[in-house]
Amino acid sequence: MDAQTAFLNDMSKSMFRSFQQMCDLNIQLVQTLVEESTLASQQVLTADRQSEMLTAAAARAQPTTEKLRAYQQHISRLAADSQVELARVTEQHVQNTTRTARALVDEVARTTAEEAERTIRNQQEAMRNASDPFARPNGESKASGGNGEARNGQQGAQQGGQQAMHAGQGGQGGRPAGSAAH
Repeated sequence: MDAQTAFLNDMSKSMFRSFQQMCDLNIQLVQTLVEESTLASQQVLTADRQSEMLTAAAARAQPTTEKLRAYQQHISRLAADSQVELARVTEQHVQNTTRTARALVDEVARTTAEEAERTIRNQQEAMRNASDPFARPNGESKASGGNGEARNGQQGAQQGGQQAMHAGQGGQGGRPAGSAAH
């Protein structure tokens, strides 16, 4: 923001100087034209004959034309100088503005990358929680955690099944239950 403000201030100063020079040139032209017309009027009024009046008016027409041509050249020079000054100011501030813009872009990119990484981590955490809602922070399942009751119940059922199988094998001579002896 400071770089942009400095650039606009310098551009305004340069344009104001050009405008001021143009106003000074216009004032100078008007003063010159007023002096010329005053001299011409004085010569016309002091002339005794009509031929002297025409000669005096014609004599003043040529310098006025040359003064208008010089005025036009001054305007062209002022316009060229103004363009050069504006180009110089622009060139001077473009480097600073470009540097500032790059720094801003880098800062925005860094902040965006950090925010994206943080969002991805939050989404991954939410997905883990949604896929196994019974998981505890240490990775143990709530169903198998607790007091070990579910695990003990499964072990008890397996042991009971094995005892029943052994009991059935003992009575039949090692044969499975339900098989007939031949």
